[in-house]
Amino acid sequence: MVDDVSSDVVPLGPLEPTDKRIVTETTEAVFEQLGESALSEIYALRDDFARFMMPYKFAIDEVMTKISILREEFSALHAENPIEHVNSRLKTTESVLEKVARKGIAPSYSAIRAAITDIAGIRVVCSFVSDVYRVFDALTAQDDVRVVAVKDYIANPKANGYKSLHAIIEIPVFLSDGPVPVTVEVQLRTVAMDFWASLEHKIYYKYDADVPAELLAGLREAADVAADLDGKMESLHREVRRA
Repeated sequence: MVDDVSSDVVPLGPLEPTDKRIVTETTEAVFEQLGESALSEIYALRDDFARFMMPYKFAIDEVMTKISILREEFSALHAENPIEHVNSRLKTTESVLEKVARKGIAPSYSAIRAAITDIAGIRVVCSFVSDVYRVFDALTAQDDVRVVAVKDYIANPKANGYKSLHAIIEIPVFLSDGPVPVTVEVQLRTVAMDFWASLEHKIYYKYDADVPAELLAGLREAADVAADLDGKMESLHREVRRA
């Protein structure tokens, strides 16, 4: 559906300099594994990629507006705001095409749209674990939000200790000739979970994913400490609310 709509959208103009950097060393290594035909098809996607990405950018704006309204309502009517901070990101052209090549996704917009559900991403950081589910329920209860999938890494943490609530939602983006359903990945976590995830990301980036065993053990221990902190803070929070 987006393909039909995007063909009528006014082009955004030349890609920004960061989007022209399609081939980095990492991307090049992935592309080397492809055949000539598949590679040329992937490069052909670049020409119209800005228009393909437009609905995802608008979807981020829509969800950010919804979360902003929830924050104001919680603050004004409930005397507390469970949302500490929110940020968003739109995958770069380079990142999307690299994922297409790495996962063997057919180089077409319809295939990319179906297979890659985190092109648009939003992270919501909450004060307490209970707030994570509270905000998730408030967001997904809205009539124009459809829950596509949920992965609860809080109830079922990853082996390395990672915790977060991941939700793939779909919302309508209203373009000039009608609504377009767009998926957005929303990650909800506590401050402690976010701090741990940020540290893990930096470590994996520094060691190019080949992290020494002692650091992995340290990360796992830190995840346990963060979980313990969340538990204690949640308990204190309940005591204060009861008082």
